[in-house]
Amino acid sequence: MSLKEEVAALLKAKDLTIAVAEACTAGNLGYLRTSLPGSSAYFYGGILAYARSVKRDVLGIPQEVLETHGSVPQVSAMEMAHRVRELCNTYIGVSTTGIAGPAGGSPHRPVALFYVALSAHDGYYQCKEHRFTYNDCNANRKATAQAALSLVKHYLS
Repeated sequence: MSLKEEVAALLKAKDLTIAVAEACTAGNLGYLRTSLPGSSAYFYGGILAYARSVKRDVLGIPQEVLETHGSVPQVSAMEMAHRVRELCNTYIGVSTTGIAGPAGGSPHRPVALFYVALSAHDGYYQCKEHRFTYNDCNANRKATAQAALSLVKHYLS
């Protein structure tokens, strides 16, 4: 059974719902969630928050958080997961943010640095940092989406 199938089975078995807020993965995580039959039972939707203005205006992340921490760090990832969970009225919210590359990195935030966060209705929060070694933005996006599925599986198990 693939990771996406395992997560789907766990969500169905526990009768839980999920929504996603994606920046760097640009829809890959939502695609993985909806690529299986019956996904409408647990997947409520997602927000592609690629631009900082979407994080602020749609997800409702405070401007001061974005100015102080930026749109990539852990704080922003946690806010994204929490806000999408609330906006979509789901049990779980998951977010991805980072620098897919091949450009856009800095010494402080290099290409292939990603944060994946989960916010659950029961008060559980977790954010994981990932540093991949791919020089290809699509490979980084796919790896980050898989990391998000792994985080969900860990929480559900």
